[in-house]
Amino acid sequence: MSELMKYIIRVEDLYKVYNTGPVKVEVLKGISLNVKPAEVVVIKGPSGVGKSTLLHIVGALDLPSSGKVFIDGQDLDRLSNSDLARFRNQAIGFVFQFHHLLPEFTAYENVLIPSFMHEPLTKEKEEYARHLLNEVGLSHRLSHKPNELSGGEQQRVAVARALINKPKVLLADEPTGNLDRKNSEMLYDLLLDLNQKLNQTLIIVTHDDHMTLKAHRIIELDDGRIVNEIRRV
Repeated sequence: MSELMKYIIRVEDLYKVYNTGPVKVEVLKGISLNVKPAEVVVIKGPSGVGKSTLLHIVGALDLPSSGKVFIDGQDLDRLSNSDLARFRNQAIGFVFQFHHLLPEFTAYENVLIPSFMHEPLTKEKEEYARHLLNEVGLSHRLSHKPNELSGGEQQRVAVARALINKPKVLLADEPTGNLDRKNSEMLYDLLLDLNQKLNQTLIIVTHDDHMTLKAHRIIELDDGRIVNEIRRV
């Protein structure tokens, strides 16, 4: 098996520099890491060390200043903007700290939105949306709009939406940042359960120590570099 196919994610010597006027801010400083299929990885570290920047580049939401990112063997640098958008939509799911649900749509409609961005909506996708909302415990909330849902319920809708296209990789950036302890633990347990059921790779950026307890690997960042790595299984 080639190195590219052994890992679902491969990051090589990643740098990210922002030019703010005469000042250059180096956020990532030579990050390299590999992630296996279905692995659960938590990225930790103080605020401002590059965790979210790394996640956004891995998810093709931002471009590196230099270095390479491969997802499922695909070199992201070789894709055109339109192909990159299509690949991101199909291969990667995102859950952010803020749920970003569209207020005028129901929970069911919000979940379906990514599924018709690049292709017509199908009966299969409609059925899968209902299945996902059932999986996250919201089968009774399909017709409710975001303002009729609790914060924890809104975030569970966001998880279902991230999964609608059956991505191989799910990226979560502080997904429990706006939730209380009870809802945070429920959401994390849900993500782990879905990881096992769907065999998806899960990378989580978080400050929450509770979220490291069942991760396969913990990667600690500081000053744009990986400073420690802990394998739990």
